[in-house]
Amino acid sequence: MLENKDYSRNKLMDYLNLPPLDIEICDVTLRDGEQTPGVVFTREEKIALATKLDSVGVDIIEAGFPVVSVAEKEIVKEIANMGLNSRTCCLSRSRVSDVEVAVDCDVDFISIFIAMSDLHLKHKYHKSCDEMFSAAMGAVQYAKDHGVGVRFAAEDGTRTDIEVLKKAFKAAEEYKVDYVSIADTIGILNPSSTYYLVSEVKKAVDTPICIHCHNDLGMATANTLAAAEAGAKQLHTTVNSIGERAGNASLEEVLVALRVQYGIDRYDTTKLTELSQMVNEYSGLKPSVTKAIVGEHAFSHESGIHVCAILEEPRTYELFSPEMVGGKRHLIVGKHTGMKALKGIVNEMGHDLSKEELTVLLDRIKNCTETKHGISPSRLETMIKETKNSKKH
Repeated sequence: MLENKDYSRNKLMDYLNLPPLDIEICDVTLRDGEQTPGVVFTREEKIALATKLDSVGVDIIEAGFPVVSVAEKEIVKEIANMGLNSRTCCLSRSRVSDVEVAVDCDVDFISIFIAMSDLHLKHKYHKSCDEMFSAAMGAVQYAKDHGVGVRFAAEDGTRTDIEVLKKAFKAAEEYKVDYVSIADTIGILNPSSTYYLVSEVKKAVDTPICIHCHNDLGMATANTLAAAEAGAKQLHTTVNSIGERAGNASLEEVLVALRVQYGIDRYDTTKLTELSQMVNEYSGLKPSVTKAIVGEHAFSHESGIHVCAILEEPRTYELFSPEMVGGKRHLIVGKHTGMKALKGIVNEMGHDLSKEELTVLLDRIKNCTETKHGISPSRLETMIKETKNSKKH
């Protein structure tokens, strides 16, 4: 028996004996999302997005990278002082001059990052790991001395020698950082290696661990959840999975998965479709039609067998209801539509056709779709009326 009208719970999770997840969401749409090539959010758009993210219940909003420009700093500071329930943070390089600007933004904490992988040390910094770490801790100390929290982040942490990574995080604890963060900057992880890496870091430090996954192999959401299972506290996301290259872990996917897989239901998922549409409008980037949760076809059904079942019980072919994420169901007529499904769709639209009329209508639909002409709801309405009128004459 299905115990929840909105979704089917993954009962196989009961066999894994996982401890309850202790997580928080840090959405980085306003910062990492804006680093998507060609994307710039205006002040008004950032304010609107921050307000909507707050209403969803996102725990932390990364408001921007204040050293980029005076305008960016002003927006970050404004968001930090909006009185949101969400905490705020911003990004800073490992430079005291960057941190000075960030401290003035009134955020709850600053994400101070360095890369420690051999590739980045050699080709980006042209310095040793010890030199970079020393500079980073100087920046961390400045932030802590000014009463601001710190997330110490390892850019390209997933290509950094694991012992080097653990040693750096352990040393950072002595500076009383509030978080240590693993960035899978080029999306090299898979769920198994994510779980292993986070587990190993967790053995080395007592500080809460953050995970920041990129989607270069299409596994950012899965890796983020694997990190949570291994004990990561802070999960980083972007709306619609926007971000550099193939983007980041998707906020909507992570939040719905947290509910369906782990029973975490404190986030208001009913606002996810509206939030997605806002980011679509502001960024000019429309999600794929088959994008999970918010894609145009996420709740669209054409197959006759599926439509018939959906009309009787939507959970037969929907893991969760469209209403749970603020979406809508679409029953599509096309090449794969059968007579029974068509009758159900026509009845749902408020029409009652005879068997003969349905047969005529179905033939017309098949002929149209075989030639790749789609049938929109308004077109179907017209075809139904034409079928009725032709019977009268």
